[in-house]
Amino acid sequence: MKFINMQSNDSKFYGLSLIIILLTFFLSTNTHVISKQSFVIEKGMSLDSVSTMLFNQKIINNKNLFKVKVMAKGLSSKIPAGTFVVEGRVSDKSLIDTIFKVGPVKIKLVLPEGLNSKQIFTRINNLFDTNINFPDLIIENSFVEIHNIQSNSVEGYLYPSTYYFYHNTSPQEVINTLLSEFWKQFDIKLQNRAIELGFTVHEVLTLASIIEGEAMLDDERAIISSVYHNRLKINMKLQADPTIQYIIPGPPKAVSTRDLKIKSPYNTYMNYGLPPGPINNPGLESIKAALYPADTNFLFFVAQGDGSHAFSTNEKDHEKAKRIYKINKRKNR
Repeated sequence: MKFINMQSNDSKFYGLSLIIILLTFFLSTNTHVISKQSFVIEKGMSLDSVSTMLFNQKIINNKNLFKVKVMAKGLSSKIPAGTFVVEGRVSDKSLIDTIFKVGPVKIKLVLPEGLNSKQIFTRINNLFDTNINFPDLIIENSFVEIHNIQSNSVEGYLYPSTYYFYHNTSPQEVINTLLSEFWKQFDIKLQNRAIELGFTVHEVLTLASIIEGEAMLDDERAIISSVYHNRLKINMKLQADPTIQYIIPGPPKAVSTRDLKIKSPYNTYMNYGLPPGPINNPGLESIKAALYPADTNFLFFVAQGDGSHAFSTNEKDHEKAKRIYKINKRKNR
């Protein structure tokens, strides 16, 4: 007859249960409260390096335990790079979720309409704390050819919007994103409209950049566009101040009579037709205004000092509008 050793089995059962309870308790602890804190996982960092970094920053209490938990989930070879943020009650579980599920935080890049490429490059360098010579980078990476830009510059094609990038995003990726977004916005419908008008995409973008430089009110964009379309039709100089400001070195300033005599293909007071290319990076509303001008006979407009413009069909009324503006300007001093 075979007797079952109940005492022996009970001992094993209770011993195993105790181990499970202790392990569960051990794995569920290591929780503490911290204020908002960020940490960076560099590309290629090992689990051991990450654990040491987190321990040194006092985000975890036990780096060996943290490593065991990551390995138990099969994540030790899937460590993402980037900047991460933790706050409040932080346990190993929540930290692992932050790293492997939530993922790195992103950097916000805000590009308003009307910035020129130099201003955009400065913003990118400041945001990513880099010192990239973007004109050289663009030439080296053949961005113009890759994105089918009919120009030797990306001026005008860096689409203004709000973007989110990981902190380790390369400058090439940033530029590619901006240029790709341009073609998403300047879609086939708008491209067909350009063909219908007899314009190239580059010409539309050039005109849109001038409109962007002039317009402060959305409901005036199409009217301003009509002035330039009307001038182009009768071969009248555009005489657009934003094109002069584009060739003046330094920060924006009021255009002087002397500035109007600067020799440059971008000087629309000296040259007929559109300048060689965009003078800034216009938004979609200015692009649409260039493609769908208002139906007017206006040939002139002058700023009124409040963001609006007075439009005229002839030079006599235009001069009158300028005198009224000067009188009102003196009254408001």
